[in-house]
Amino acid sequence: MENHKSIGTPMAPGTKIHTDPSGKSVDVRTYRGMIESLMYLTSSRPDIMFSTCLCSRYQAAPKESHLAAVKRIFRYLKGTADLGLWYPKDTGFQLTAYSDANHAGCMLDRKSTSGHVQFLGDKLVSWASKKQLCVSTSTAEAEYVAAASCCSQVLWMRTNLRDYGFKYDKIPIYCDSKSAIAISANPVQHTKTKHIDVRFEKIWMNTLFELAINQRLLDRSDWSKTFLGRKVLMILDAQIIKKGEMIQEMLKFWSLGKM
Repeated sequence: MENHKSIGTPMAPGTKIHTDPSGKSVDVRTYRGMIESLMYLTSSRPDIMFSTCLCSRYQAAPKESHLAAVKRIFRYLKGTADLGLWYPKDTGFQLTAYSDANHAGCMLDRKSTSGHVQFLGDKLVSWASKKQLCVSTSTAEAEYVAAASCCSQVLWMRTNLRDYGFKYDKIPIYCDSKSAIAISANPVQHTKTKHIDVRFEKIWMNTLFELAINQRLLDRSDWSKTFLGRKVLMILDAQIIKKGEMIQEMLKFWSLGKM
């Protein structure tokens, strides 16, 4: 791509990438090699995270249209080779997070994509772009699930930062969906969102089990501050009588594959 003209964005706004069954096939090994290189680069270039993950979904049978989308990312990288992350030492250390979702963006199965980033002061330290496990039936649901994924990452970060002497009582998570914020603030009043609770209960239990396996369980008071946290505690109280049996019970669930 050295002789190609650079471009200002990794993906054109409103781009819809699909399977393109009538398109001409390209070499699978070459396409996968390009994707692997881009995935490696996402560890320091969050600006190509979404577009790279989107193109990586078509590695089984790549077409010319998919290859053109990948080449656009390389053209973007050519013009932004000097772009990088900046970590000033004299800024704050407050933990904040932002979440967003691309509702029904995947043309394969109409699943949404969750995106979230975490900052320590002005320093970007964590980011992710991942397709959701289930099909969201509304924008509010997609945004709510994305915020839940972001919250899971924030809880893990806060637990690890405690080992270094940093304690956070309140961590703001910013979301641009008023409906998702309303559901988070008072889910009891939203009877039409019961399907969200049923569909994603397994995801929240997975998060809890993962924290338990790593012996990184948060204080009970932390979980009781949120609606979903209170529900998790209720489930645990109903299934586990003694606190000392908690890890063993979770390990049993893990080994049986019930998660």
